[in-house]
Amino acid sequence: MLIEHLDTVRRVVSPTLDPKRRSKLGQFMTPGRIASTMAEMFVAISGDVRLLDAGAGMGALTAAFVTEACRRKKRPASIDATCYEIDPQLAEVLQGTLDQCADACREAGIEFSGRIVADDYILHSAEPLLQHGRTFTHAILNPPYAKLNTGSAGRIALRTLGIETVNLYAAFVAVALQQMASGGEMVAITPRSFCNGPYYEPVRRHMLSTSAFLSILVFESRKSAFKEDDVLQENIIFHLRKGGEQGMVRLSTDASEGRDVPFEEVVQPRDPHAFIRLAVSTDDTDLATKVQALPSTLVDLGIKVSTGRVVDFRAPDHLRKEPGDDTVPLIYPVHFSEGRITWPLDGIRKFNALADCPETQSLMVPRGVYVLTKRFSAKEEKRRLVAAVYDGPAEKVGFENHLNYFHAHGEGLDPTFAAGLSAFLNSTAVDNYFRQFSGHTQVNATDLRNLHYPSKEAILGLGERFLSDQAEIDEAVEAML
Repeated sequence: MLIEHLDTVRRVVSPTLDPKRRSKLGQFMTPGRIASTMAEMFVAISGDVRLLDAGAGMGALTAAFVTEACRRKKRPASIDATCYEIDPQLAEVLQGTLDQCADACREAGIEFSGRIVADDYILHSAEPLLQHGRTFTHAILNPPYAKLNTGSAGRIALRTLGIETVNLYAAFVAVALQQMASGGEMVAITPRSFCNGPYYEPVRRHMLSTSAFLSILVFESRKSAFKEDDVLQENIIFHLRKGGEQGMVRLSTDASEGRDVPFEEVVQPRDPHAFIRLAVSTDDTDLATKVQALPSTLVDLGIKVSTGRVVDFRAPDHLRKEPGDDTVPLIYPVHFSEGRITWPLDGIRKFNALADCPETQSLMVPRGVYVLTKRFSAKEEKRRLVAAVYDGPAEKVGFENHLNYFHAHGEGLDPTFAAGLSAFLNSTAVDNYFRQFSGHTQVNATDLRNLHYPSKEAILGLGERFLSDQAEIDEAVEAML
């Protein structure tokens, strides 16, 4: 079988690829089982098919698509596959895959043609003479995962297409959508990170304005999709129709058949940032409904959340390992300990103090009680949302940039309120809800601003129970919902 053969080739070839080049190009080869799952998601594969496989690698996705087309009762008359692959070593394997696809189609009575474009997909697509070229009826994508720097050639090329994004995978999806014919279908496997956060909002809005979501499959484990490449990333497979009318969306996991939900449960009509929420079970939906029904926003509570001001590599001359008379505390995520801040710490790679001088005054906040959350949770941490209360004796304090901090318009919070807010953020229910729309280890201040909160009185009540064990706190939060 074609897919099984390619899987064998993948296991042989992948370890021989240059790791640095793989990292630069964001290459992760698609396992056969994933490729087959993606191909099966297409609703219709009929007529004259024009297939796009951008970042094709060894051709597993094209092979899976052809295999699926050949086994269907209603087969296409022809398949014209366009495969982009910039790596010469992979392109050589890809040519062999296309030859085998031609053989499979010949046996099934399908006309097949395939071509390899040995060029950068983004730069090639942005060439003025090619921007209004062929369109595709189907696209199947496992796009590369790598950052796009602001001044890079790819980022500049994307702007000529009206696309603004920070990662190659989102760029590939956005460009491919522009190249799809009306009514065309796209199936792509990508990280979940585009589902929330400010950086991917332009791409989300582009997807939502041009296409309809038909289904989304969530991998329950970060190791599920690309475990042989040792990739710890939360991935999803999504299925779009270009220009389609938005209806119900099929939500499932790799361990469940899933269910059909109204689109309003996926993207809330009043959400100003168009987060994509993945409540894959009825329990998830019930939890989302309860959390969203909480009565307060940060504005209602009279508080704000900001990102820590101290970017250590921008202030290297002012960082100190040990506190002194001319320093203020500097708090990093490493200082978190079971809901509180332990400071200073001996023997850490980070710093404990920031020089108190005119150059650093803008990096500090005044003495007070603050609730801190980690902006990035470690991959092995069980919780996505991790909060702690800071209540230090110093007159000023610096919070490092990998932290968010809750404050009362620049000042500290009421101690009991801070304790309750931290307990709420650390609760299992809130963490489970947060994971419905956050598919990566980053917690943005925007995410925290969009969260619904209990009333001030309820938060104060939690604060009075702050010394209770976590199970009791969880029960108290669940009772609020």
